[in-house]
Amino acid sequence: MKHDTFRDVLDQTYHWPDFYEFKFIVPMNEKALVLGMLTEYKITETPSKQGNYIAINATKLMKSTQEVLDVYELMGTIKSIISL
Repeated sequence: MKHDTFRDVLDQTYHWPDFYEFKFIVPMNEKALVLGMLTEYKITETPSKQGNYIAINATKLMKSTQEVLDVYELMGTIKSIISL
């Protein structure tokens, strides 16, 4: 149900193709793995105060709602990731 609601929000908010910004928080030791999965994205990184985590914003021109959902599904394979 959550997936369908998010799909509806994306469909109502974006007119594809459009730029979409993904936001993830990961432990610092998972940074390389995440960045390796986000090639061809414009990346900004913000480390946490303690340096244990990093916030990664990744922006890319996406072709469709399904393409956005596919990225979230791929990133969901990393157990320690938080998607915002």
